[in-house]
Amino acid sequence: MSFHGITHIKAEEALSLPEEISYQPGQVASKTLTQNAAVSLTLFAFDKNEEIGRHVSSGDALLTVLEGKARITIGEGVHELSQGQTVLMPAGIPHAVYAEECMKMALTVVFPAEKEA
Repeated sequence: MSFHGITHIKAEEALSLPEEISYQPGQVASKTLTQNAAVSLTLFAFDKNEEIGRHVSSGDALLTVLEGKARITIGEGVHELSQGQTVLMPAGIPHAVYAEECMKMALTVVFPAEKEA
């Protein structure tokens, strides 16, 4: 098995995550930095009023708002987040993300360890 670490950003260089992804009119844009059986790290840019509908993840998802404001639904709870705020969306709990205004976020999903056969 080969190691595929974090890609699509420059190593050993200070950067601003919000500058690593651009808004697309009427869309949710995404940029995957890494994805494997253990973890996924993705940047998202939402145009105003765009959303990722209610769904369930097999891993714990840590969402950090990098820019703008979002309404996050987790189970029956609703959370208003703004720049710099983070929320944990537990595995197996339905959740959704809605951009109250143009919004960028970083999403880290940690998946359960694979059971050995």
